Amino acid sequence: MNVLELSEQEIVRRQSLQELRDMGIEPYPAAEFPTNAFSEDIKNDFKDEEEKREVVIAGRMMSRRVMGKASFVELQDSKGRIQVYITRDDICPEEDKTLYNTVFKRLLDIGDFIGVKGFVFRTQTGEISVHAQSLTLLSKSLKPLPIVKYKDGVAYDKFDDPELRFRQRYVDLIVNDGIKDTFLQRATVVRTIRRVLDEAGYTEVETPTLQAIAGGASARPFITHFNALNVDMYMRIATELYLKRLIVGGFEGVYEIGKNFRNEGMDRNHNPEFTCMELYVQYKDYNWMMSFTEKLLETVCIAVNGSTERKVGDNVISFKAPYRRLPILDAIKEKTGFDCNGKSEEEIRAFCLEKGLEVDETFGKGKLIDELFGEFCEGTFIQPTFITDYPVEMSPLTKMHRSKPGLTERFELMVNGKELANAYSELNDPLDQEERFKEQMRLADKGDDEAMIIDQDFLRALQYGMPPTSGIGIGIDRLVMLMTGQTTIQEVLFFPQMKPEKKIPQSSIKEWGEIGVSEEWAYVLRKAGFNLISDIRDEKAQGLQQKIGDINKKYKLGYEKPSVNDIQAWIDAAANVAVVTEEAE
Repeated sequence: MNVLELSEQEIVRRQSLQELRDMGIEPYPAAEFPTNAFSEDIKNDFKDEEEKREVVIAGRMMSRRVMGKASFVELQDSKGRIQVYITRDDICPEEDKTLYNTVFKRLLDIGDFIGVKGFVFRTQTGEISVHAQSLTLLSKSLKPLPIVKYKDGVAYDKFDDPELRFRQRYVDLIVNDGIKDTFLQRATVVRTIRRVLDEAGYTEVETPTLQAIAGGASARPFITHFNALNVDMYMRIATELYLKRLIVGGFEGVYEIGKNFRNEGMDRNHNPEFTCMELYVQYKDYNWMMSFTEKLLETVCIAVNGSTERKVGDNVISFKAPYRRLPILDAIKEKTGFDCNGKSEEEIRAFCLEKGLEVDETFGKGKLIDELFGEFCEGTFIQPTFITDYPVEMSPLTKMHRSKPGLTERFELMVNGKELANAYSELNDPLDQEERFKEQMRLADKGDDEAMIIDQDFLRALQYGMPPTSGIGIGIDRLVMLMTGQTTIQEVLFFPQMKPEKKIPQSSIKEWGEIGVSEEWAYVLRKAGFNLISDIRDEKAQGLQQKIGDINKKYKLGYEKPSVNDIQAWIDAAANVAVVTEEAE
C-alpha cells in the first residue's frame, strides 16, 4: 500500500511502529504473556482491608490521561475495563526513562494492546485501579478507533452507523457497550438447547452441507460446482432428510445445530446463511413435540433472562408454557372471515385476488393458503402460538392428519409475528412420500422454483422402514433475537451478509500512466482529490503543480516536481480521453 493511501493518523502510527523497532522493541512479540486476572474480577473481589494483591493483566488501551510523571490509562480486556495508574519512576526504576517518556507518552496509541504487572488499590476518588510496576507492548494498532466522546451528556463520534457496525463488527465489539453481551447471550441460548437435548438422551450429529439434492424444505438453493466429481452441488437448505436417514438407521433421537443456506432475500428477519436446530425423535408425534418445545423455550428464556418473560420492542413476550394451539384454516377464517375448508384451488385463488394478493397460475393450493396466512395472520401472533394442521399441499414431508382429511399433523410456532419453529409428525409411508414428491415436481413444472426435487435415496431409506417419528426445526437466529430483545437479525449475527462495499471510483495507476503520469505522481494526484483522470481536465497547470507540490512537501516524499509543461500535457491528455469517452457513449 502506498503511504499516500493512508490517513494522517495511520501514517503517524506507522512511523511510531518503525521507531519502536529502531529502538529494539518488537511491536508484535511472539512470547506468551501469562495473565492471572481480569478487570471485572479484580473489581468484584477487591477488599480495602486486604494486603496488596499482585496482578498481571493485559488488554487494549482505550484512553490515556498524561499528567507529567504520572498517567492514567483505561484498559479493556475480555470482561470489561479497569483503570491503570502509571508513573514514570515505577516503570522506569533505573536512570533510563525512555519507556515512559518516549514509548508510553509518544509512541503508544489508543487501541494498542499492553500488558501490566502491578498491584490493586483504590484511588483517592474511590476507583479500584491497578498500580503498574511494569509495562509491556503486546500489539501495535495501526488504525485509529472511533472513540466516543461525551460533553454535557451528549455523545460525539459515535460508531452507530449500521452499515459500518455490521461490516466492521470487530470495531463494533471494541467501542460499543452491550454488543458483546448479545453474543454471550446467544452462546447461552445454544448451550442451553444442547444441554436440554443431551440430558434427554438425544445425540448431536453432523450431516453434509454440500448435497446432491436440495431437499427438506421449499426454498431456492445456492448452487456450486464440485470439480473432483464434475457435478453441480447444492448448499443445503435443511438437514431434515439426512437426519431422518439416521432415525431409519436406529438412533432414538438425533439433532443438529448448523448452517443452512437459502438463495433468497435479505431483510430485518432474513439472512441467506442462517443457523437452525433440527431434532428428530422416534415414537413421538407433533402433540408430544409441542409440549417438548414449549418446555425447551421456557428453559432457554430463564437461562438467558432469569425469567420466562422478555421485552422485544413494544411487546412483552411470555415463554411460560403452555402455548395456544390454533389450526391454520381457523386462523385464516378468524382474521379474514374466509373458510378455506372444502374450497378448491380456483376458489382460494379468486379470494386471494379479491384481497389484492399477487398470485398467479403457478401457485398451487398450498402456496395460496400460505400467502393468505402470511398476509393476514402471521404478524398478529405476538405471544407464542402453535399454528397447527396444515393442508397436505403445504406439507410434502408430513404425515396425514389422523382425523382431519386433507390436513397434516404439522405445526409452526409463531412468536412476535414471525415463524420460529416448524414441526411434523413425520411422513414415514414411502409410497405416500413418493406421490408427494411427484406432486412437488408437478408444481416445479408449473414454474414454482421453491418446489422440492425427488430424493430417490431418501425414498429408498424409507422403504427399509422408519418408525413413527416427530421432528422440528427451530431458527436459532430468530430465537436469539427474541431472547435478547433485538428487532433485526443483523444484531445477532457476528457477520451478516452485506451488499458489496461501495468504493470511490478511481482511474487505475495504469490508466494514469497512459496519459504520462508516473506511478508516484498518480498517488499524489489521488491524495489531492483527483480520483479520475477526467478530474484534472479543467485544472490550470500552475495551480495543479502547486497542489501536488504541497503534498510532496508535507509528506517529505522527495519526488522531483514535474514542470508546468509536463502537467499541461497531463491535462491535455485527460481532456482528450474525456472527449473519446463521451463520443463512445
